[in-house]
Amino acid sequence: MIPRSCLTLSLFLAVIAGAGQAETLATTDQINAAIAGNTVQGSMSASGAYTEFYAKDGTIKGDGYTGKWMAEGEGMCFFYGENWDCWDVRLDGTSVTWVQDGKDGGTGTIVAGNPNNF
Repeated sequence: MIPRSCLTLSLFLAVIAGAGQAETLATTDQINAAIAGNTVQGSMSASGAYTEFYAKDGTIKGDGYTGKWMAEGEGMCFFYGENWDCWDVRLDGTSVTWVQDGKDGGTGTIVAGNPNNF
């Protein structure tokens, strides 16, 4: 028989471990509220640093380029001239984590407005 204190500790640790692995993805409304009309600056694993302004009309403005964006489901889709590329989004305050195929592919920080005047 397992002592009650060991069982309680085991259940507690299982709950904590499960909570740490749970992924809370943003909804379309949360993404629009946090990102539309603001800038995100950060780094992507595959391509490096980025700073982009996401206009409320769905336009992306970066340093010397433009694109399109839209919130869809639990993520955002991006178009830079070839194909739409979609990512799930985790929001934690002003922090963004881009998730694709269950793996974190980049992070960013939301900055109010368009401070770079893109």
